[in-house]
Parts: sequence; structure tokens; C-alpha cells
Amino acid sequence: MTQEPEQAVEDTDAREDDAYALQPKNVAAILFAVDTGEREKLIELMEPLHPADIADLLEQINAFDRMRLIKLYGKEFDGDILSELDESIREEVIRTLHPEVLADAVRELESDDVVDLLEDLDEAQQEAILEVLEDSDRVAVEQSLTYPEYSAGRLMQREVVMAPEHWNVGEAIDYLRSTDDLPEQFYHIVLVDPKLRPIGNVGLGRLMASRREVLLRSLISETFHVFPVTRPEGEVAYAFNQYHLISAPVVDESERLVGVITIDDAMSVLDEEHEEDILRLAGVGEESRLSDGTVETVRQRLPWLAVNLATAVLASLVIAQFEDVLATVVALAVLMPIVASMGGNAGTQALTVAVRSLATKDLTSSNVWRIILRELSVGLVNGICFAVVMGVLALLWFGSPVLGGVIAVAMIINLVVAGLAGIGVPVVLERFGVDPALASGTFVTTVTDVVGFFAFLGLASAVLL
Repeated sequence: MTQEPEQAVEDTDAREDDAYALQPKNVAAILFAVDTGEREKLIELMEPLHPADIADLLEQINAFDRMRLIKLYGKEFDGDILSELDESIREEVIRTLHPEVLADAVRELESDDVVDLLEDLDEAQQEAILEVLEDSDRVAVEQSLTYPEYSAGRLMQREVVMAPEHWNVGEAIDYLRSTDDLPEQFYHIVLVDPKLRPIGNVGLGRLMASRREVLLRSLISETFHVFPVTRPEGEVAYAFNQYHLISAPVVDESERLVGVITIDDAMSVLDEEHEEDILRLAGVGEESRLSDGTVETVRQRLPWLAVNLATAVLASLVIAQFEDVLATVVALAVLMPIVASMGGNAGTQALTVAVRSLATKDLTSSNVWRIILRELSVGLVNGICFAVVMGVLALLWFGSPVLGGVIAVAMIINLVVAGLAGIGVPVVLERFGVDPALASGTFVTTVTDVVGFFAFLGLASAVLL
């Protein structure tokens, strides 16, 4: 049977969407190998998978299957899998691993991955992992753990390729060829002065394209940023994204080079912050994960549902003030949710743009009034458009031109207020040091509900009674 062209395109798009997802048949085959205890078959099935895919697999299956898979997989367990695992199950996996397997896995990791691994473990587990490291690696990791949480000092890796500022290309290449402990991946050679203070980066591309006698100092990249160990990792990630950095040195209080941050770690921070913002906007807690149990999920969501209940009661109190007009004109009860719903959606649209713009530092004090004016204008235009639609609909539905006029005016008022609240609430919250992503949604919804009900029922009470 010949497939229609449109269907063929849809099937191709679907395959492309799932190109990097774990295929159900592969997961089933792996779990079958675990059920039957076929270790060689399990290794054969797992070998083609990237550590990130194995981490996804461990996150998707239940705790019982996860424990059996890890034990059967045994010494094949790669350290990179640990660094790819979600924090919510990483501790469980570490407890399941045999001590020798865990030791081998940790030794494979770079210092920044070890620090990331240790941050969320209890003291006993931290000590168990630190004991398997070589003395020099242990000292480096312990030093990183003394820096503030979510700082550049925690994010950096201690393995740095550096060279004196007076070297030439030939000396640098000879050094790289003769050194056994180079990082697995690096992008620059950091030039340092006699006091180990970084003065510039030399990209590997420029290094390899230059003659041996060329001084490294002449190949320094134009874009060069140095971060102190105490710089918040969010600001570091922003700088990487803003200035298109690949790697950047980190210095201590004496401005001595102590580590380097690479783009993969910076982008991981950005990804985590974006995920946290989305979860906070939805009111489900910034640490919500699919692998969380029922009790943990309830604990994260219950407080925000309670807050929403309180705001809903406030909106209900507004409605209660207009019992007489609602009892007289039943049509108001039919149309009332439309006004509130449109205002809530409009407010959420403006709120999403505002929170994202604040996070990327695009919304600042220099342009905030222009953006507020824009949202007011957008709210006014959208309000007029939907006012016409709802006015006509109310006229045709209930045969009342006055009722159509009331809902039309209420729609305009609520959409204008929604645009103002969507931008204004997160800006004000940030000004007072409150995370806009965490609390804005509740406030914006409350404003649009209260204003929508008050405008609609207040106008109806004044005009219809």
C-alpha cells in the first residue's frame, strides 16, 4: 500500500523528534537481560549507549530494576554516567554501586565533576569517595568544596593547561606532547605571568596554525574574561552566553590561577536555571523530578496550592459583594469566567516574557518603562479586539446590548491590567530581592481575577440594577 506524501512527512518528522530518545524496544531488551541475569547480553546492549543515555535509562526505570541493572552491569559502570545522572537518584545509585566499582568510576572523573558529585552527598559518603582519590586530586577537590555553593570555585575544574607568557609556539607544542596528565578536553592554553596570574588565552586552533618561533603572547584571544572563585555561577554562565566564551580561567583572592571553567559546565548552569524558572512559574518547586515519589511530590506542590487557595478565596470575596446583581441577572454567572480567564492568560503571556527577560538581563531599569508602555498598548489593542467579539456574542446569546457593552468594557479593563501586572509584578519583586519566577504567577493571577470580577460585576451592578 502506497503511503500518502503528507503521512510520509509526518512519520519522518516523528522519527526525527525521537532520534535521540531511548527506543522502547531497546529499554525492553535491556530489562529482559536484567530479568534473565544475562550479563554479557546486558553489556552488549549497553555498549553503544552514551553515558547520558544510560543516565536517562536509569532515571526512567523503577528503583528495583535500577538496583538490579547496576549490580549486574558491575565493573562496566562508567564514571561519566554518575556526572550525567539527575541529583534526585544519584545518591541512590552511589549506595547501590560496589565500593570498588565506585572507586574506579570516580577516578575517571575530572575534578569539577567530582565536586558536583560530592555536593549533595552526606558527610560519610563524601569521605568514602574522597578516600579513593589520589592525594593531589583529593586536596584539589577538598579545596573546591570550601568555596561558596553555586560559585565559580565549585564550577571550575582544577586541571588547567598553562604556559609562561614568554614561551613560543614550539615550546608549547613540545610541552603538550611530553605531558601525560593533560585534561581529556581543553580549548585554550592559559598564559600566566611569573606570579601565576592569567594574562590571556591562546586557542588551540591559532596555536597549531602558527610557526614554532611565533611568541604565544602574539596569539592571545581578543575576548578574555577572568572570574574570581566567589563569582556566582549564574553570572558566570551569563557571561559565557553573552560574550561567546569557550573557556575562562578562575583566580583566587591573590589573582592566582586556580582553575578553568569550560562552556559545557556554563551551559549546564544555564539549562538548570531555565528549568528552575519553568518549575517555579508552574508552582511545583524548583527540585521537582519525574523520579520523585508521591510524598515528595506532594510536599513540593502542597504549599503553592495552599497559596492559590487563599488567592481564590480573595477572588470569591469580591464576587460575594455582588450577590444581588448575580441573582438578578443569571447571564453574568455564565460570562464572568470568560473575563477572568482572558485576563489570566494575557497576564501569563506578559509574565513569561518578563521573567525570561529579567533572567537574561534584557529587561533593565533603562528600558522597563518602554516595555511597560508596550504591554499596556498590547493589552489595550487585544482588549478592544476581544471586547468587540464578546460584545457581539453576548448580544446574540442573551439579546442584551447593555450586557454586551458591560462585558466589552470589562474585557478591555482586565486585559490592560493583565499586561501591566504581567510586567510590573516580576519587576517589583526583583527590586525587593524576591525571585520573580517563584512568586509572580500567584500575584498576577490574583490581580487579574480580582480586577476582572470587580470590573465586570461592578459595571453590571451600576448599569443593570
